[in-house]
Amino acid sequence: MRIATTEAANELLATDPLALLMGMLLDQQIPMEKAFTSPQVLAERMGVDRLDAHTIASYDPVTFEELFRQVPALHRFPAAMAKRVQELCRAVDERYAGDTARIWIEARTGEDLVDRLAGLPGFGRLKAQIFAALLGKQLGVRPPGWLEATGIFGAPDTFRSIADVVDADSLRKVREFKQAQKTAAKQG
Repeated sequence: MRIATTEAANELLATDPLALLMGMLLDQQIPMEKAFTSPQVLAERMGVDRLDAHTIASYDPVTFEELFRQVPALHRFPAAMAKRVQELCRAVDERYAGDTARIWIEARTGEDLVDRLAGLPGFGRLKAQIFAALLGKQLGVRPPGWLEATGIFGAPDTFRSIADVVDADSLRKVREFKQAQKTAAKQG
């Protein structure tokens, strides 16, 4: 996985499902690489090797927000995103006994996977489709019907989202696509 800016962050994303899910949650209004690097920085600040949903969910909210605010801040909106991360971890802890991978391991179909993701705090249907496409394309998580459930994001070689980022060239292509979308929206 080559989504984050550091090898340590990429390694955590590849081995810690909660870190990957958290990166996707944070991927809004900041560069993709920053969003997916922040879970590893959070783990460092917490003094842990892996993130734990129960621990984060039960963390003192003020202290947890301070972890997000430390320079460099983990997100452009540290207070709001610290709260949203705790809400996400609470949902993972309560619905999946803290085992993030159960969200996709237990999904019976692609649509079930997208529904499970879309039901999490901070995730809507579009973000859920993108994350399901990332799981399918980069981790081989492909329950029956996953390609249809992910819509345009599951299609191969489209370079539309983080699901397609595997190296610097694919990141460039995704950025070009997003910039073209913004330009078209402004013009039309």
